[in-house]
Amino acid sequence: MTNQIMAEVRPAEDHHKTNDKPGDTTARALSPAVVLLFAVACGLSVANIYFAQPLLDTMALDLAIAPAVIGGVVTLTQVGYAFGLMLIVPLGDLWDRRRLIVGQTVLSAIALTIVGTAPNAPVLLVGMVLVGLLAVVIQVLVAYAATLAAPADRGRTIGTVTSGVVSGILLARFAAGALADLGGWRVVYLTSAALTLVLAALLARALPRHAPQPMAGSSYAKLLRSTVALFVEEQVLRERAVFALLIFASFSVFWSSVVLPLAAPPLSLSHTTIGMLGIAGLAGALAARNSGRLADRGWGQRTTGLSLLLMLAGWVPIACLNTSLWLVLAGVLMIDFAVQAIHVTNQSLIVAARPDAASRLVGGYMVFYSIGTGFGAITSTMAYAAAGWPGVCVLGAAISACALLYWVIVASRTPTAVGAAYDCGHS
Repeated sequence: MTNQIMAEVRPAEDHHKTNDKPGDTTARALSPAVVLLFAVACGLSVANIYFAQPLLDTMALDLAIAPAVIGGVVTLTQVGYAFGLMLIVPLGDLWDRRRLIVGQTVLSAIALTIVGTAPNAPVLLVGMVLVGLLAVVIQVLVAYAATLAAPADRGRTIGTVTSGVVSGILLARFAAGALADLGGWRVVYLTSAALTLVLAALLARALPRHAPQPMAGSSYAKLLRSTVALFVEEQVLRERAVFALLIFASFSVFWSSVVLPLAAPPLSLSHTTIGMLGIAGLAGALAARNSGRLADRGWGQRTTGLSLLLMLAGWVPIACLNTSLWLVLAGVLMIDFAVQAIHVTNQSLIVAARPDAASRLVGGYMVFYSIGTGFGAITSTMAYAAAGWPGVCVLGAAISACALLYWVIVASRTPTAVGAAYDCGHS
C-alpha cells in the first residue's frame, strides 16, 4: 500500500518543479489511496483519546481513583487536546505540515508509553494530558486534506477523512475492551504506542510535500492572534463552534457513562461486549460520511437541522437500557449518524469560507469540540452518581434540545450559498 501511495503522490511533488495548474496537482495528490492513509492516521490518533472510556472502572480499581471522579481522566485528556488545538494546530498554516504531522505522531507514541506504564494516578493523569495534547495531529491532517483536495470535492474529502476520525472513536471502545479483557488496560496503551510508531514511519514516507504555508515567515504570536481574529471575522465559524460544543457534549454524555450500568449487575457485561456498541455506532457514522457533499451543494443548514432532530430523538430508545439493549443499539445508530453528519457539515462550511486559513479554522473550531467532550464526560458521571441512567439520559437529551433550539433561533437564518465550497475554491 505504501508503494501505491508514493507513486500517486509523486505528481504533487513534481508540481513545484513544473508549472502545472494547482487544481490539477491537488486532484492527483489526493488519490483514493492517499485519502485512505489520511483516514487511517486520523482513526488511530483519535482512538488514543477514547481508549479510556470503556476502561474507567478498571483504571479506577487499579490505581485507587474514586469512581465518582474517574471521569476526570477523560476530562484531563480533553484539556490537553484543547491546548493542542489552540497552540499546535495553527502551526499547520506556518510550518511544513508533513514534518509537523510526523513529529507529533512520534511524540504521541512516547505519551502512550507513559500512560501504559504509569505506576500511580498522578503519572497517569500527566500522561493523559500529553496524549490529548499530541492527538491534535488529527486536525492538522484534516486541514491538510482540505487544502489538497480539488475545491469541488472538498466536502466529500473532508467527509471521508472525518469518517476515519469517527471510526477511530467508536472502534476504540471495542478494541480497548477486547484487549483489556485479554491482558488488562495497560496492554491497550502499549499496543497503541507500537502501532503509532509504525504509523509515523508510514506517514514519513507517504505524506505529500506541499507548497509553503499561507503564513510562512510570520511569527508564532501573529499566527495565534490571527486565529482569534477569525472568530471575529467569520460568522460561520462562530455558529459552527457552538454546534461542536453542544453535539459532542451530548455524544460524550452517552459514551462516558454507558459502561457503568452495562458492567454492573444485573447486566454485568464484559468490556468486549460493551465495546460492541461502538461497532453499531460505526455503521451510523459511516452512513453519514457523504454529508459533506450536501454542504458543497448549499444544503448545510437543512442537513444540520434534520440531524439535530434525529440526535434528540435518539435519546428516547437509549433511555430504555434496562428494558432492551436492541433499543439502545437503535439510539446509538441515530446519535452517531447525527453527530457525524453535523461534524462533517461544520468543517466543510468553515473551510469553504477561508481555505487559506484551514489549519487555524479547524483548530479554533475543534477547541469547542474538546470543551464539549470534556464537559459531557465529567457531568455524565456526576449525573449517573446522582440519578442513575435516567439522569444521564435527561442530561444528554437536554443538551441535544439546546443545540436544536440554537439552530432554530440563530443558525437556520444564516443562508448557505449553493456550491459554497466549490465557488470559494474557484473565486
